Amino acid sequence: MPSARVVPLAEVVPRPRRVAVGTFDGVHLGHREVIAGADAVVTFEPHPVRVIAPAQAPRLITTLERKAELIGDLGVDELVVVTFDREFAARSAASFIDDVLLGPLQAAHVSVGENFRFGHRASGDAETLRAERRFEARVVPLLEVDGEIVSSSHIRGLILGGAVEYAGQLLGAPFTLTGEVVGGDRRGRELGYPTANLVPREGYATPGHGVYACRARTADGRVHAAAVNVGVRPQFVTGRGELIEAYLLDFAGDLYGTPLRLEFVKRLRGEKRFASVDVLVDQMGRDVELTRTLLP
Repeated sequence: MPSARVVPLAEVVPRPRRVAVGTFDGVHLGHREVIAGADAVVTFEPHPVRVIAPAQAPRLITTLERKAELIGDLGVDELVVVTFDREFAARSAASFIDDVLLGPLQAAHVSVGENFRFGHRASGDAETLRAERRFEARVVPLLEVDGEIVSSSHIRGLILGGAVEYAGQLLGAPFTLTGEVVGGDRRGRELGYPTANLVPREGYATPGHGVYACRARTADGRVHAAAVNVGVRPQFVTGRGELIEAYLLDFAGDLYGTPLRLEFVKRLRGEKRFASVDVLVDQMGRDVELTRTLLP
């Protein structure tokens, strides 16, 4: 399905709506329960914690563009973006209801998670919305899977720890990274496995160092299985820092300067230094064949 249209709050066309409200980083299974039945989703950009307590800001799971795609996949065609700045953070809970929900959005129905807070110093909560008589409020309990609350922070920890397969289950879709392919030191080409390289995006979650089986989507829409290394390449002294290196199976061509999307399906192993480059190359061959088996 197409992505939801991203509409700044100031450009919203007034009409009655059924809205789901939240930050929705990751659009995970719990978020999907909140969004069910909505025809518009309201989110905040940047993440509120980045404004209120910058030092505590989380590494995000999804970009705004990816969030719009995932929300569009749920059948919602409008993603309304509220600019969250210090002025907005100072608004009262009543102002948020009157000037956002009942202003341009003309909300007839509002859906939130039970831990949703809004207004200056988080003075508004789900009960505040339930007490409102000008719209119907739906408060969705937190979702549990395997005895754990499904939350963005929990999923973020799984991704950072390399548990991308389980993270994808809780997200309801594979964890995805997108970036522009940059030049590297061409060492992969010398070893027989030329890679398309992405630099981790600042402020966003990157899987823990290791090798992963991924699906790679190129700018022309083609999809290839890919063996992907995330890390610092301990076999060599490069000085380049963390890099995401994707070897696309059965691909020939130049990807420099083009966008590449990686869907992380399964972690194959950790990143390590081998006894020799030849041993490393042998392991890379096994990684590629395992990726081919997992993602035919």
